[in-house]
Amino acid sequence: MAVHVKILTETVANKIAAGEVVERPASVVKELVENSIDAGASDIRIDISAGGRRMIRVSDNGHGMSREDALLSLERHATSKISADTDLDTIDTLGFRGEALPSIASVSRLRLKSRLAGTIEGTEIAVEGGTVRSVTACGMPAGTELTVEQLFYNTPARLKFMRSSETEASHTGELIVRLAISRPEIGFGYYNDGKEILKVTAGDLQQRLKKVAARDIPLFSFYGETAAATVNGYFAPPTAARSTAAGMYTYINNRFIRDKVVQHAIMQAFRAVLEKGRYPLLALFIKVNPGDVDVNVHPTKHEVRFRQQAQVHDTIQGVLEDVLRESPWLENRQNIARPIASSEPLPLKSRHQAGVQQALDRFMSKPSPELQRINEPDASYSRPEQKTVPVEISATTGYFSSLQIICQFRAAYIICQADDRLVIIDQHAAFERVRFEQLKKGFLSGGVESQRLLIPVTLELSFTEAETARRYRDVWTPIGFDLDEFGGLTWRINAVPRIVALKDYEGLFRDILTELQQHGSSASFELVRDELLARVACHSVVRGSHILELVEMRELLKQMDSTDFAAQCPHGRPVSFEITLKELEKTFNRS
Repeated sequence: MAVHVKILTETVANKIAAGEVVERPASVVKELVENSIDAGASDIRIDISAGGRRMIRVSDNGHGMSREDALLSLERHATSKISADTDLDTIDTLGFRGEALPSIASVSRLRLKSRLAGTIEGTEIAVEGGTVRSVTACGMPAGTELTVEQLFYNTPARLKFMRSSETEASHTGELIVRLAISRPEIGFGYYNDGKEILKVTAGDLQQRLKKVAARDIPLFSFYGETAAATVNGYFAPPTAARSTAAGMYTYINNRFIRDKVVQHAIMQAFRAVLEKGRYPLLALFIKVNPGDVDVNVHPTKHEVRFRQQAQVHDTIQGVLEDVLRESPWLENRQNIARPIASSEPLPLKSRHQAGVQQALDRFMSKPSPELQRINEPDASYSRPEQKTVPVEISATTGYFSSLQIICQFRAAYIICQADDRLVIIDQHAAFERVRFEQLKKGFLSGGVESQRLLIPVTLELSFTEAETARRYRDVWTPIGFDLDEFGGLTWRINAVPRIVALKDYEGLFRDILTELQQHGSSASFELVRDELLARVACHSVVRGSHILELVEMRELLKQMDSTDFAAQCPHGRPVSFEITLKELEKTFNRS
């Protein structure tokens, strides 16, 4: 009987492996640079030509290899990083599969040069399409140099999917930035067609981020530790948010990852300060016991599995929220956070209070001017229907309370002065944030207070709206609504949240139905809850133009200092905007 099952040749097996490991030139650079890092290099240079299609060269000053090790490194599943299956449970190197070099060599013309420190000569090996063509001695500095030429020359199907040289070079550049952030103690040089694209010397994390990802952007440090993980890093203020997740640099034990659990935790933390569709700029480093994370999920090693997934998620979210809650960027736009020290850093609240106290000292000696109005409101402006709800105020004056109120502009913005800058407060966004936090506290302590309607209101819903109202029946009572099905597509509203009883609660009800339809049944209740409460808060506060007395403006600013995430409204829009004296002088050509 004919045998149909055959053992693949080494060349074919390597090409199959290359399909997983070598996606594009950036994939080659990733594998070679990670090998350099694992080899203890303190300086790594990357050169590419024609986007990497023509040539890729990675050279380092690591420990190098002997002639025997250099030859073995080109064999499939040959590695110095693990030796037994138990080692897979405690991987602390970037590479460990032993597939990268033979896979790359099988689809290119590769030249490996390496010399051990203390030896007279190095070894040079030429490989073409996976076949070793020559092995010779060579002179070179201690370390390793790998040159990859004519990538995919023998796999035309892969070659035709290559993008333009500019696109491939940009992918390589993004990869090098991620690697450079992960190892600030290593110097990196990146050259494209002989031109220097990126050059960084060894330093600390904050310096590295300012060089490669956050030029002229303030950075704020965070640190936290639980039994499941240690989390630290830096983030930029919400104004530096991006339209994609490309600015989220996340690492597990210094390995760059794209993990859904980690990204979800970050977005949950930033949800209170970012608008939908915006992503934070941050570098997040997670340290866990190597035995508590599985990096052997995919050849690219970008995906991981946590043994304590929920605990790691909550650690990340909690640490970030603790810092974001203080809105540290309100202290001083020029005050960039210190690098994280080994000892416990000064609490953010203390730094916040110290900065505000300095501002107070400058202004307390000056008489407060009378309230002025820049523009007189027209006849359509009206007095507030309800006063702001007082909340408990801290004895220590906060950022907003320290602002010197100048006037109200167009009955919609509060103009303030703070040292050498003007601060403009969006009063609707401020009221909305205060009300949202009050609603959330009420919800968590037993539900939003409701008020029964003297005469119940009936509404005709669409089929989709009626199905949504029925599916989320358990949501309505906690947010203050009491509903009944009245027959067919008719529903009856018996009670509404007290704070909207005199407003358009029918419009609010339909807006909430729309929110629920958009989130779908798979959304977490916490996310749905906050979106619904934000909607209630928006409907409960004054919109558009609304005249406030000076005492009301002061009370609002005091409430903002007692409110979490005060710098943004519940939808992530900024509450305040600053214009520095330097910017004003530049506008009037006085600088």
